[in-house]
Amino acid sequence: MSWMPSGTVYGTLLNFRAEVEALAPQMNQPPYKAPPKAPVLYVKTANTWSAHGAAITVPARVPEVEIGATIAMVMGAAGKIAGYVLMNDLSVPHASFFRPPVKFKCLDGFLGIAERLVPASEAGDPSGFMLEVRINGELRQTVNFNHLVRDATRLLADVGEFMTLHAGDVLMLGCDAGRPLARPGDRIDISAANFGTLSNTLIEEPSAAGPTQGVSAPAGGSDDTPVRSVGATSS
Repeated sequence: MSWMPSGTVYGTLLNFRAEVEALAPQMNQPPYKAPPKAPVLYVKTANTWSAHGAAITVPARVPEVEIGATIAMVMGAAGKIAGYVLMNDLSVPHASFFRPPVKFKCLDGFLGIAERLVPASEAGDPSGFMLEVRINGELRQTVNFNHLVRDATRLLADVGEFMTLHAGDVLMLGCDAGRPLARPGDRIDISAANFGTLSNTLIEEPSAAGPTQGVSAPAGGSDDTPVRSVGATSS
């Protein structure tokens, strides 16, 4: 049986240096006028979870989705890291980064989850993690976790300053800039040494179902028009 989370899954924004550099000009504009000082988190709700090998339906109103290849920490007892897991944090391309809109991040099936939790004792140093993203067999992105703003230890400590993570909770290390874009019909493979491969195929929403309606965005979310995120590259 494929591994699935037993707690809350949190995504982390702005934790790769290239992502921060690309968005730096926007951080000094209203309403914030300064870069964030604490980790920027969001929740991937349970309706988003898709097992390895599952087909993920893309709503008819969405022409392409952004691939968010990452590795996440899974919490164990007493605040320790139990292990790590490959994830594909899909989203509708959008501009908001301080308050990622729920309707763009939490569509049904929009989080691919690898079938195996790799114990912390086997995973090695997270700063040495490397991911490769392939679309239909073509290499589209390489992610080096040595380029994190906050490494796994510091990220966990900084998050712990304002909230408690319990056993079973999951915290993503973040997604780098240059996230590839994929369309219905594309197969996405995310692989890393010692982790194997996470594979999912995007499929088009059946026309009879009509457009999927997103959940309302929190205050401050952007409007309904999807816009390409910084560094996103189309397939």
